[in-house]
Amino acid sequence: MCSRTNPRNSRTGRPRSTEAHTAILEATRAALVELGWSKLTMGDVAGRAGVAKTTLYRRWANKNELVVDAVAVLFDELELPDLGSLQADIEHVVLQFAALLERPETKTALMAVVAESTRDEPLRERIRASIVDRQKRLVLAGRERAQQRGELPAGRDPMAVDATDDLIFDVIAGAVVHRALVSAEPVDAPWVARLSALLVGGLGAAAAAGA
Repeated sequence: MCSRTNPRNSRTGRPRSTEAHTAILEATRAALVELGWSKLTMGDVAGRAGVAKTTLYRRWANKNELVVDAVAVLFDELELPDLGSLQADIEHVVLQFAALLERPETKTALMAVVAESTRDEPLRERIRASIVDRQKRLVLAGRERAQQRGELPAGRDPMAVDATDDLIFDVIAGAVVHRALVSAEPVDAPWVARLSALLVGGLGAAAAAGA
């Protein structure tokens, strides 16, 4: 008796193209810079990327989701090398962040999605999941490294540690975004050194108080 093969299981299907995915995200950022949020359409992005519009809709339900993912991959470029001290590590990543915000595609995309998210709760949740939560890895890595060096004690209360990590992220992201995109002031080495010293001093005080 010959066995019958299930066509659904035997069909290999067409693999998702990494190149197409990258081209779509690049096209999204380029379109945002050129057209702005209101004029950006899925059709325009598809044309720029050289793919069918249906390809976009298989991966993203709407342009909100697409733009968030297009900017999220830029923030994934941020790294936290071990420079020997917590303050030096913080200064490095803050300067990276500032340089990223100077790029027209980052600035335009970030401002657009943040503005749109004020009236779109699902978009706000996607920003939180795709950008904020993913980039908190830098804070976690910095704290763990500082503890290994003996610069910070190990946290005794996990909930307090998590809350502190959230606060550090909020302070850094909020300060840099406000200075670079709202106040339009330079995020240069002297300013970053002051911010980093303030953060490190605050962490030391919190550790001494048992937070």
